[in-house]
Amino acid sequence: MSEPPRAAGAQRPPSRIEARGWGFRHAGRRSWAVRGLDLVVEPGERVLLVGPSGAGKSTLLLALGGLLDSRGGGEQEGQLLVDGLDPRAARDRTGLLFQDPESQIILGRAGDDVAFGLENRCVPADEIWPLVDDALRAVEFPYGRDRPTHALSGGELQRLALAGTIALAPSLLLLDEPTANLDPDGADAVRAALGRAVNGSGATVVLVEHRVDEAIPLVDRVLALDADGAVMADGRPADVFREHGAALAEAGIWVPDHPPAAPVRRDRPAARPLVLAEHAGFRYPGAMAPAISGIDLQLKSSEALAIVGPNGSGKSTLALLLAGLLDVDAGRVVATEALRPGHGLEALASWPADVLVRHVGTVFQDPEHQFLASTVRDELLLGPRRAGVPQREARARVDELLERLHLGALSAANPFTLSGGEKRRLSVATALATAPDLLVLDEPTYGQDRRTWTELLHLLAGLRDEGRGICFVTHDRPFAHALADRTFPLPEARG
Repeated sequence: MSEPPRAAGAQRPPSRIEARGWGFRHAGRRSWAVRGLDLVVEPGERVLLVGPSGAGKSTLLLALGGLLDSRGGGEQEGQLLVDGLDPRAARDRTGLLFQDPESQIILGRAGDDVAFGLENRCVPADEIWPLVDDALRAVEFPYGRDRPTHALSGGELQRLALAGTIALAPSLLLLDEPTANLDPDGADAVRAALGRAVNGSGATVVLVEHRVDEAIPLVDRVLALDADGAVMADGRPADVFREHGAALAEAGIWVPDHPPAAPVRRDRPAARPLVLAEHAGFRYPGAMAPAISGIDLQLKSSEALAIVGPNGSGKSTLALLLAGLLDVDAGRVVATEALRPGHGLEALASWPADVLVRHVGTVFQDPEHQFLASTVRDELLLGPRRAGVPQREARARVDELLERLHLGALSAANPFTLSGGEKRRLSVATALATAPDLLVLDEPTYGQDRRTWTELLHLLAGLRDEGRGICFVTHDRPFAHALADRTFPLPEARG
């Protein structure tokens, strides 16, 4: 039963977490996401939860938030408790902030969105708007209640989602990579807002974050899970990284002062233009302003180009245009003779799908938008089959990609059941499976642990050095520095 409404501004005592041999296996999966977990988080502790991709970090957060239920086909063992209760019975005590703020923003007006959760918890009407205003001030939201949510940048959306979370005065705050989708400035602003919210609430905090360096000031404890979801290190941040840093890095966890090895620069074939964008622009239907305009750009073989810029600047739109998946409404985007001999200077968007897939591989911003098959292996085989690759060769390519991107144990899994980092690796693998001449990748390192980040870096660098063209959208400055030969910045969107 839900607790009665609290007085405006009332804060519960911080929550206690206890796990006793707890484990969870998702429906349709052979392996457990987490198993045999034993831990105690005392009230008011601020815990950074780290581990390699697929270690079950997000699963644990969802379970603590009361959002996992074995009745859907999953399997649970042991006990997981929040203040001595099943987490599903303690939902009124928890607040969960996801990676993607758009998954939490519901209403069209900023103030209404923050008020939504309070209304659902039956907070008295005359107390709601003071709580909304307090929450917006706490995250330093730069606008008032009436700001349309569609006009917000990614960082502003995440601060609004955080305001909606802390307005509920949770005693347990669960944060699942809250800056993963943001540009560096937006991520800094959200971390500052998180720091204020955490310090002001006194709530128990569990934070999942790959950007360990930036997260350390927010926490007082680090809990590291291994690939099987078991605890491999636990303690104060300085102690954990000093005593276990090398082992954690080897396991694929980002560790301060343990940078990944840079790829070796090799001789490359001479660069040739593959795609030309000339005064290119695109406006989405119903939009007041173009998403991008006046773009002049060349994509070349034997070269990696990074497209950078703040959230909302049009990076993903430009990537879709350069990949031939959107057609310009101003200027042109054309392929050259080097990309498809005998068809030079054709509009890339006019190519049939079976032709395009042989020459251009694409990774979408949201990997789920490109999954079509029921297993990881079949997903990887789709492109080669469409491109007419002989069966034996297609299987050999798929086997190699499964091994290199650490997806072999998941070959029979449904793509939609993978973790965020695993979905991203699968989407990259699907783009590579047809051996295209040009790769256009939107945030290829999103959600990746240290090991798979390094593997992607070396894999893409090797393809570039063999003569492929690489174009990638990224907020990941270290990745851009390590891979890019050129950088194409887009300015902040106006309006």
